[in-house]
Amino acid sequence: MKISLKDQTALVTGGAKRLGLAISARLAAEGMNVIIHYHRSGREAETLAGQFRKSGVNAWTVAADLNDHDDLDHLVQKAWDLSGGFSILVNSASIFEKGTSDKMTQEDFERHMLSNAWAPFALSRAFARKAGSGQIINMLDARVRGYNFTHVAYHLGKRALEYLTRHMALELAPAFRVNAVAPGVILPPAGEDQDYLERLKDTVPLKKTGHPSDIAEAVVYLLANDFITGQTLNVDGGRHLRD
Repeated sequence: MKISLKDQTALVTGGAKRLGLAISARLAAEGMNVIIHYHRSGREAETLAGQFRKSGVNAWTVAADLNDHDDLDHLVQKAWDLSGGFSILVNSASIFEKGTSDKMTQEDFERHMLSNAWAPFALSRAFARKAGSGQIINMLDARVRGYNFTHVAYHLGKRALEYLTRHMALELAPAFRVNAVAPGVILPPAGEDQDYLERLKDTVPLKKTGHPSDIAEAVVYLLANDFITGQTLNVDGGRHLRD
């Protein structure tokens, strides 16, 4: 059954930039209220929240460094107090740094595990304890079940989050539904341009790149269908089939 998202409230981590921005905007277009989490993008978050309010929905911004244990521990409560409560958590914030296995340090490993696995899990657990029922969407990676030899620590973090998505879907059911979206070739990483994506086209069976709106639409689909949980929706032009 398709459920209405209008007037529901969502917390989107990393909601002011990149895929988080696309997701926040799409949820607001559905008539949802949005809590935009940010770390260093305060100006962008406030501008976005202002745009959402003008469109007729409520919007708030909340700052937190997800690598800081104190910030992480208090983010859900701060967002709850700001908004009066929310029923959806989208874990979009993550880090993506190059690193091969022969060069990876313990600090690299811990940083990516903290940002890409522990933070989404800790926020989901705090949200579940606070809300009692709701939905969680995690952002993974289309290559999560394959291998990424140039971003090993990042890949390990996303693999852990994929396991946690399925684990939480079982443990939190039936009060919560927990799903994930795995983007493919959508946006170039920091420091790269569109040419970076063009060079990857041939690795995609559909021979084209995606758009952030493709990810946002997938999030809305998962949120609106009340008989889906524990799933990872690959939005990657078929790239995961090659892994």
